Amino acid sequence: MSLPLNKNDDIVLEISAMGSEGQGIGRYEGLAVFVNGAIVGEKVNVHIIKVTKTYAVGKLVEVIEASEDRRVPKCEIFNKCGGCSLQHMNYEAQLEFKRQRVEDAIRRIGGIDYIDVLPTIGMFDAYHYRNKGSFPFANVDGKTEMGFFAAKSHRLIPVNDCIIQNESIMNVVKTVREWAKKYSISAYDEINHRGVLRHAVARISSYSKIVLVIVTTGALPHKQELLDMVNASCKDVIGIIHNINKEKTNVILGNKYIKLWGEEKLKENICGIEFEVSPSSFLQVNHEQTEKLYNKAIDFLEPRLEDKIADIYCGIGTISLLVAKKVKSVIGIEYVSDAVENAKNNARLNNIKNAEFICGEAEKVLPELVNSGLDVDGVILDPPRKGCDKALIDALLKCKPKKIVYVSCDASTLARDLKILCESKYRLEKVQPVDMFMQTHSIETVVRLTLNNMYE
Repeated sequence: MSLPLNKNDDIVLEISAMGSEGQGIGRYEGLAVFVNGAIVGEKVNVHIIKVTKTYAVGKLVEVIEASEDRRVPKCEIFNKCGGCSLQHMNYEAQLEFKRQRVEDAIRRIGGIDYIDVLPTIGMFDAYHYRNKGSFPFANVDGKTEMGFFAAKSHRLIPVNDCIIQNESIMNVVKTVREWAKKYSISAYDEINHRGVLRHAVARISSYSKIVLVIVTTGALPHKQELLDMVNASCKDVIGIIHNINKEKTNVILGNKYIKLWGEEKLKENICGIEFEVSPSSFLQVNHEQTEKLYNKAIDFLEPRLEDKIADIYCGIGTISLLVAKKVKSVIGIEYVSDAVENAKNNARLNNIKNAEFICGEAEKVLPELVNSGLDVDGVILDPPRKGCDKALIDALLKCKPKKIVYVSCDASTLARDLKILCESKYRLEKVQPVDMFMQTHSIETVVRLTLNNMYE
């Protein structure tokens, strides 16, 4: 069968839908064509760059008829950087796109058509919200540069500013770049695996304090000069850590940490509880929206003083400790050992004595606990992007908690897991998207499931 399009064709396309990553989608003689930067309702000129048997990919050449939701992106490298895929849409349209994306996934992948997804909870100021930045270094035109990777590549796009990053973080990492250039520190090359400097990672707390991590392949040259330059230009930095990553990998951090100066952990306050955060521990990157997300998760859980709760993929114990004040007991499970130690310390720091934490892979630990007679009234799930392992879901179905609150950063894997749970013993009751990542296609979602009466 011949296809209606060939590579390098130029066509006019009407955009009728949006893809999961924010691409506009139109149909040309029945064939779906994905176009980055196009919006539903627009008529656009498109240059075809890829054709397969089931779809084509086009490059936006010209907007013939613009959507009322279109705006001019604020970032000068919007079309180059692989980060903010929705900057060309106004914020109200971004929120509705994300709500619709979650609803589509739940209906199409989850097979659940009886639920309406609530409007996305947004943020008043949709810029400079990220409290953590991971900046790769590379050799660009003979110079050591820092920036972000182009979409679906590891080609570095140098940056001087980022409209979604905290401005103090940008000041810190630009100082690291200045140091690298001044002292001819070579950047790591992912192809030939040569060079020294891999990443600068900075995290800022709600107290406006920063911990900086410098990632290299080995010894850190001109160490004192780095400390002097950062401390001179960035007064909010309270700690500088050297991380060594010798592996031929895309993983940012290695296993070895060396404190160069100051504090190793960052102190944070979330919903009135104090937390300590290690460099390797996970923490949401948007403080304001994190509090909204966690408060919504606790609302959905409907905690009672007599409840026993399991928090699976608990991280540093954020939700665990927030809910512990409202229930009889909490048990948290997390595989990152530093995060578990943070969680235990955070419980002591806040004088919370009814929370315990276990270090291990959730898909192994939970089945063992269930087989040993674990009895809980509710479960909080906050898995990584890949969602829940089958062994973990099987353990949940065996344990039969009356309520499950699932916090997800990926609508597709959320829908997949909901399908299994709802085809077995649970009913989906509420779905609430929360926008943690303005200007991007990413979305956090919190859902509530309850055990069907016949299984109680």
